Amino acid sequence: MLPLEGIKILDMSRLAPGPYCTMILGDLGADVLKIEQPTAIARGGIGGFPPPSPEAQRRNAYNAHDRNKRSMTLNLRTEEGQQVFYRLAQDADVVLEGFRPGVVKRLGVDYETIRGINPRIVYCSLSGYGQDGPYEGLVGHDINYIGIGGALGITGEAGRRPAIPMNIIGDFAAGGMHAAIGILTALMVRQKTGRGQYVDISMTDGVVSLLAAVASGYFSTGIVPRAGETLLNGGVPFYNVYETKDGKYISIGCLEPHFYENLCRALGREDFVPHQNSPQKREEIFAHFRQTFLTKTRDEWFELLKQTDICVGPVYGMDEVFSDPQVLQRKMVVEVEHPSLGKVKQVGISVKLSETPGAIRSLAPTLGQHTEEVLLGLGYAKDKIEELRAGGAI
Repeated sequence: MLPLEGIKILDMSRLAPGPYCTMILGDLGADVLKIEQPTAIARGGIGGFPPPSPEAQRRNAYNAHDRNKRSMTLNLRTEEGQQVFYRLAQDADVVLEGFRPGVVKRLGVDYETIRGINPRIVYCSLSGYGQDGPYEGLVGHDINYIGIGGALGITGEAGRRPAIPMNIIGDFAAGGMHAAIGILTALMVRQKTGRGQYVDISMTDGVVSLLAAVASGYFSTGIVPRAGETLLNGGVPFYNVYETKDGKYISIGCLEPHFYENLCRALGREDFVPHQNSPQKREEIFAHFRQTFLTKTRDEWFELLKQTDICVGPVYGMDEVFSDPQVLQRKMVVEVEHPSLGKVKQVGISVKLSETPGAIRSLAPTLGQHTEEVLLGLGYAKDKIEELRAGGAI
């Protein structure tokens, strides 16, 4: 048994945060149906669309965000498309959308409308700034949300421009993961009340929440944390990144005094031990650490220091991550069979459950691959399906 087996999700989201949310839920067993706009620029070769190129097929096969999902095309700008969605919603548990506020209202598939059809529905809207406030309709991406939320301003080296940390903070952690938490929480509440509810997820809210510890320090002291100047963002020598002899980098995270003491001993400067938090000694310690780490390669340092109870780790490139023995042991890279490409690699499932583990049951579908299957399941006859296709509803 899969933990979310029987939970039906209608996913109207498009960009990274929503699909990542439903990837998590799909990996854990939810039945995720992607509701996609019919388009001439097709992802797949279904329903009259041209077949995808070999390169497009390959990209699709490796698309982790869309694994464990089905896809149907549905034009919600048509009345017929809306009616199909309403029939799907009657039996659904969750609806997820990632449009700008107001779009689903115009499409006729907003929470109030769907709740009238199915009072048990958990309806999640995932947006940059949420469903209210002065920025409600403002367009944006991860870099904007982490800027307003405070994460970008404290990331990078002191005195330098902020370092842009890919889109893992705003899109995936603040957005997709918070949406998954909100949906699962609302489903738990529904078990008690029998009623669904509206889940309003703002990626900017999520960024601010992720900075709870940093904000707590600011509220307490009034000191504004700055990039490269605090305990956890590069301001101290014992929690930092150092270049090694081979031009690679090693990470050191010796916050606790006993770990720091072990580090000083390993680097030949036991006299630094009493000065872990001494501002007067900081630059001297930094200079010694930087010079010393340049005397061995990254992997030599890792092999040496991991044996001496020191918080240490190599800084990997993506080409190294998936050959690391810990990553392999934890099955964070898996191979899944594809009908034409053979075995394709996918990122593994991070949530490890002892009794009901998740599973990658299928790779990403092509655009509209399951449209006819879904409609037949709803009771539509073949001739009616052709009418919907001819009218542009699917």
